[in-house]
Amino acid sequence: MKDLMTTAQSTTAMRRWRLPGLVALATAVALTALSGSAEAAKQARQPAEAVAPREAGEPIMAIVSIKSQQVTFYDSDGWILRAPVSTGTTGRETPAGVFAIVEKDKDHRSTMYDDAWMPNMQRITWNGIALHGGPLPGYAASHGCVRMPFGFAEGLFDKTNIGMRVIISPNDAAPIDFTHPSLFVPKREAIAAVPNRADKLSAEAEEATQTAAEAKKAAAAAAKEAASLPASFRKLEQQKSKADAELAFADKKIAAAKTDQARAQAEELKQKVATKAADAASALDAAKAAAQPKRDAVAATKEAAKVAATRKADAVTAATDAKLALEPVSVYISRATQKLYVRRNTHKPAPDGGGEVFDTSIEVPVTIRNPDQPLGTHIFTAMAKTDTGLRWSVVTIENGDDAKDALDRITIPQDVWDRIGPTALPRSSIIISDEPLSAETNYRTEFVAVLSNHPQGGFITRKPTAPPPMEMASDDGWGNGGNGWGNGGNGFGFFFQQQPNPQPVNPRRRGQYQYYQPAQPMQRSFW
Repeated sequence: MKDLMTTAQSTTAMRRWRLPGLVALATAVALTALSGSAEAAKQARQPAEAVAPREAGEPIMAIVSIKSQQVTFYDSDGWILRAPVSTGTTGRETPAGVFAIVEKDKDHRSTMYDDAWMPNMQRITWNGIALHGGPLPGYAASHGCVRMPFGFAEGLFDKTNIGMRVIISPNDAAPIDFTHPSLFVPKREAIAAVPNRADKLSAEAEEATQTAAEAKKAAAAAAKEAASLPASFRKLEQQKSKADAELAFADKKIAAAKTDQARAQAEELKQKVATKAADAASALDAAKAAAQPKRDAVAATKEAAKVAATRKADAVTAATDAKLALEPVSVYISRATQKLYVRRNTHKPAPDGGGEVFDTSIEVPVTIRNPDQPLGTHIFTAMAKTDTGLRWSVVTIENGDDAKDALDRITIPQDVWDRIGPTALPRSSIIISDEPLSAETNYRTEFVAVLSNHPQGGFITRKPTAPPPMEMASDDGWGNGGNGWGNGGNGFGFFFQQQPNPQPVNPRRRGQYQYYQPAQPMQRSFW
């Protein structure tokens, strides 16, 4: 009996000790299952790569949805490529707004973030936002860039061009077919005439440039020859003054002569001196007479050089405009600044390296009806040619006014319309926004504008970090202990140069940022 009681007591005790452990084990199993289900659900919700089941044309735009963590590329007939992305994490958010590709680098490495590898990099701002290949954890994890799948980024790299529009939207957005009388309607005959006109005006500009150079050279030669005249005049004037002084001295000697012999000697001296003075005067008069044509030549060649320089400037401007007419045109209309801006890619490499130069010669005031009311941010894009002109689409990334009503409220200056409208081509665009242009907009960018009521953490910069004494290999091959791609697993995708002009926000909000200033182009620094 005692043994039975002891056994029963032992069993009860064991049950008392085991029960919490079993409960804990069951709880752990349940949590693991729930966690696995949640992770599976998250992965199931993550967008997948997709390719349109048709032949793709040239990409016209890319739309990144921060909400869906997805990028979609469009050609003239619709979407062609889709892929999941990883945008900026909290505090380093990818700024929402309007951008364009400004530089491409197949094998880019960051000098700001521990030499982080950013393969197939396509830059959209000079302060460090880009599309590039990277690891995708299934959520926002970068320092501001848009990471794409490695293979997707590699396949995409050669399909895009500098200037391609990149739209980063807080929510899902897509181009919708759109018509409006304010959108450019090109003239077929004007477009057909552009190549010959560009060639003709380029030849005229080259001729005018050569003429201006020759006129400048002739003016310089005439000025050089005339430059010796003052010294010659001074020498002749000194000779005449000396002869006149000697003549006066001879007159004094004649007056002071006491004898006939002294008077005769003085008169003989005066005769010699008088001849000398007369010769000096004649030489001076002759020099002055000969100098006048030289002075006239200086004035004439100077005026000719001025006229030639003006003709050259006009010819070069005309030739540039004609050449730019071969490129799509981008127009930005800002309610914040009440201005209209025009940009076209010249395809000339930037003089300070990196990217290409964009023409910024048109910047004019614009009339907006009810300027105190929001317009929203709408991107109108010419997708393709039609029998009557162009087929347009619109992408809205910030609600204000309806896209049609927003266009109705704006009056585009007629001279701007006449200058760029007749030769507008597919991929041309008109952007309407409440926002000013970002300070990121400069001579090496197309338009950069960000939504000021959304986070702009991706524009935060930091000083480059010193490399560690020795790199340790990790078990997953990615470095940093297998917890991410560079920078302690916080995600990479952010490379910076120092930014002398920080990113602006809308003046309606308080902030520490500046706006686009065309007279002060941003200079490159860190890479």
